[in-house]
Amino acid sequence: MVAIRPVRADDLDALYRIALATGDGGADASALYRDPKLLGHVYAAPYAVLCPETVFVAEGTDGVGGYIVGAADTPAFETRLEAEWWPRLRAICPDPAAATRDGWSPDQRRCHTIHHPRRAPAMISADYPAHLHINLLPRLRGREIGRRLMDRWINAVRALGSGGAHLAVGTTNARAIRFYAAYGFRALPDVPQGAEGAVWMGMKFNGGPVA
Repeated sequence: MVAIRPVRADDLDALYRIALATGDGGADASALYRDPKLLGHVYAAPYAVLCPETVFVAEGTDGVGGYIVGAADTPAFETRLEAEWWPRLRAICPDPAAATRDGWSPDQRRCHTIHHPRRAPAMISADYPAHLHINLLPRLRGREIGRRLMDRWINAVRALGSGGAHLAVGTTNARAIRFYAAYGFRALPDVPQGAEGAVWMGMKFNGGPVA
């Protein structure tokens, strides 16, 4: 039996491990990174620390094997990142020289993100203010765990007043694109698709709580 529950402070190490184990388009990225925490620094841990009310984990007999993280108000969350999260990491993660961009390692690309984080386009966050990241270890895939995490998360951000959510998924991650599309997310028609290897998708929340 896999339980979906709110994140706890002692789950942080699991979030880092799962972020790395699924960071290569859903596959294990541990061979790509010298610093095993860099992916989690960007895509998982700040949510558990800054807005745990919208973070949920999937826990089975083998421990935590998946999570959904996100924020109900993307612009507000990005402002908090700039004030409370990125400064500490910038002190320990060197910003790579732009002139060497073509030769950057995965570690350097994530360090660049830490120093120059991209904000969600205003045209997206205005209509789809929440955003999310979801990752499952292979042992939990194909078991409706992703849908259960999505249901729990959407109910949480709706309760906080959000009317819609967006996400960006790699154009080569066909499995994730199929999952989001089956759930109800659609490619945003007024946003250029495929820019920098990502597809922007959005979903408006209508009606009552999801099952």
